[in-house]
Amino acid sequence: LILVSRPDHFWPRGTVLGKKLTFWLLYKWYRRPKNSPPGPRGIPLLGVLPLLGRYPERTLHEWSKKYGPVMSVRMGRQDWLVLGDHGTIHQALVKQSHTFSGRPHVPTLHRITQGRGLAFVDHGPAWKAQRKFGAVTLRGFGVGKKGMEDKIVEEVHYLNDAIRQHEGKPFNILAILSNAVSNNICSVILGRRFDYNDKDFQDIVHKMTRDFTDPKSTALTNASVFAPVLDNFPPFAQNTNQRVNDAMVVREMLLKYVKEHKATFDREDARDFIDAFLKEAELSKEPSFNDTQLLHYLHDLFLGGTETTTSTLRWALLCLLHYPQTQTKLREEINEVIGDGKVSYSCKVDMPYTCAFIQELYRYRTLLPLSLTHKTNEKAMLGEYTIPKSTIVSVNLWAVHNDPNTWEEPSMFKPERHLDESGHFVQSKHVIPFSVGPRHCVGEQLARMEVFIYLVSMVQKFEFLPDPNANELPDIEKGSNGPAFVPQMFDIVAKVI
Repeated sequence: LILVSRPDHFWPRGTVLGKKLTFWLLYKWYRRPKNSPPGPRGIPLLGVLPLLGRYPERTLHEWSKKYGPVMSVRMGRQDWLVLGDHGTIHQALVKQSHTFSGRPHVPTLHRITQGRGLAFVDHGPAWKAQRKFGAVTLRGFGVGKKGMEDKIVEEVHYLNDAIRQHEGKPFNILAILSNAVSNNICSVILGRRFDYNDKDFQDIVHKMTRDFTDPKSTALTNASVFAPVLDNFPPFAQNTNQRVNDAMVVREMLLKYVKEHKATFDREDARDFIDAFLKEAELSKEPSFNDTQLLHYLHDLFLGGTETTTSTLRWALLCLLHYPQTQTKLREEINEVIGDGKVSYSCKVDMPYTCAFIQELYRYRTLLPLSLTHKTNEKAMLGEYTIPKSTIVSVNLWAVHNDPNTWEEPSMFKPERHLDESGHFVQSKHVIPFSVGPRHCVGEQLARMEVFIYLVSMVQKFEFLPDPNANELPDIEKGSNGPAFVPQMFDIVAKVI
């Protein structure tokens, strides 16, 4: 602002050349490429970074009311494309999926992933081969099918037993849920489950959940993703170093199981994801099928298959505390349809309120508010605007889930909004927690099955109540907002029914 109003503070008073240079620099900063989308430019050198606040998705949504659902936003010295409604997101990620399926190079994340795995690999032959292999292999080991359902139902017994051990006293359910959910993905990728007291298992789960549940750490990570240059300064550097070290420790633990698999490998009998990968590495001509890629792939699946579902279930429990009438309605439907019997995923067709509760949960507490960033692989047209090649694209899922043109009172938790006049569940295309297009979550079917079976099983066996020693209910609005929007720590009481 001083530069604009008093350029003589930077150049000798009366220096015409200095003033001209100042205004030329400002012109260069604020001017837009031809046919570029509108949007805020922010402050010279920093762009909008100081203006995003604690919840960038909400700030961007407010700006879109002025500039429209397709915005060009200056992040630092880069122009990001921000998509802010369902129509533009579908137009980009689905109808122009090839063009918008890239991943940008984010130094903070690259230090952790080393450009491997699946989630952050850029669009190209390696990603296509790995994505196809992952989708086919996960389906082959039962993900989204009856075989996987049986494993989840089996894990329910261990989960409920662990909850009962607290004997109705307040406790933090995070570790128990993380263990239960992790065991499902472990059965697929490692061919085994772990006891909840297993030290290696506890270490892996702890290091992954710590990266998401510490509010200070997640805020620092968020800032580093938007402005990677911050990683050169404390406390951002220390935070990223901790995340890198945690990822290395997890991969080192996973390496032990890869070595065990290699020692007993039989290409005619693929026991799990590791065996399938080792077999593919022998047969495929794609060079990305190597040991380093395998470790990063396992890490991606372990992380993605644990944290997202665990946090979704924790949000569900918070909703039960804040809206106790929903817990009553859930239990009534469970008693009517299932009674004391075994929970099955197929039961959901007869449980419209439960389905409505879960869909509203996905909408109300969007776990990945800005999804994962995309990148354009080539020059594109989006509506009337020209989008250059290699543009970073931010997808505001939170805005879709809170669009007042779609949802009445979007800030309220109302499962009934997903029921028609006859009480039937209505699936909404405007609830997209797993994103859309080729980059949507590869574990979506597993996650949906887990959330349904675990939630129904817990409500069937327990009544969840607030901690009687707390002065107020745990906060349901202010989560830890970093790589994901997850609940802060809270205690809960589980009363056996």
